[in-house]
Amino acid sequence: MEFRRLGRSGLSVSEISYGNWLTHGSQIEEEQAQACIKAALDAGITTFDTADVYANTAAESVLGRGLAGQRRESLEIATKVFWPTGPKGPNDQGLSRKHILESCNASLQRLQTDHIDLYQAHRFDNSVPLEETFSAFADLVRQGKVLYVGVSEWSAEEITRGAALARELRVPLISNQPQYNMLWRVIESQVVPASEREGLSQIVWSPIAQGVLTGKYKPGQPPPAGSRATDENGGARTVTRFLRDEVLERVAKLEPLAAQAGLSLPQLAVAWVLQNPNIASAIIGASRPEQVHENVKAAGVKLDADLLKAIDEVLEGVVVDDPRETRSPA
Repeated sequence: MEFRRLGRSGLSVSEISYGNWLTHGSQIEEEQAQACIKAALDAGITTFDTADVYANTAAESVLGRGLAGQRRESLEIATKVFWPTGPKGPNDQGLSRKHILESCNASLQRLQTDHIDLYQAHRFDNSVPLEETFSAFADLVRQGKVLYVGVSEWSAEEITRGAALARELRVPLISNQPQYNMLWRVIESQVVPASEREGLSQIVWSPIAQGVLTGKYKPGQPPPAGSRATDENGGARTVTRFLRDEVLERVAKLEPLAAQAGLSLPQLAVAWVLQNPNIASAIIGASRPEQVHENVKAAGVKLDADLLKAIDEVLEGVVVDDPRETRSPA
């Protein structure tokens, strides 16, 4: 495993992180989830990403049980706050001081830890003053419950505003978590330059485009039974936009390029993401330990300029790069 610094901070994260958005607490059984966490640890992954909203808090609990007994100082645990949790009352969502402080305390209990390494604002909240949000984060940092702060799917303007306030309040704002892969490049023109300017790195989700970049979806054929595209509760909406024959035909043409590089198609997809110097880590998920072992082989891989150019040529016309699409389709 290779490691990278997160933003301008002193925090190092594993190039590949393990995340449990759609799997733990919902799609797979506890035993299988724990096997995947163990596979991640065995592969040298030290960075684990979750959120209170995943499986309506169950995913945090699964991760907490999976990491129990590990040396806490050897892990970087990241979680998030924003989306509704619990009974979904009027204060059970957003970035108000009340919701942030209460959510943090609840996450600490579920994760079985006394601190969160990276606490992330899961979206921008237009209904709450930014000063209220960052003063709450600042208090959590002062209390030692949170070490660093990040955001997720924030636009370049929002990152710039947040970074200015974070500096004023001495909040260590160091990361953004957007969707990013060969097909979805909306952060490149605005979010990445703003992040570099403000000292943030990206920890990206969906490096294999929700499975599309594995090659398992074939043009002219229905999605495989049990795949994410067939599960309305498992992220089907985020996959649908990529399931056009035009896109799938181009993805199939990537397979020979992967073979030439000595990689599988999923490994090529994860390695491609990590070629961007502003990317600190790519989050992988898994429903089987073998998927973890497969994808971690992308760590440390260097793709040459000719291969990167060939990938761009194959995907020309189907890449989404409009910065107005910065926010997650979810």
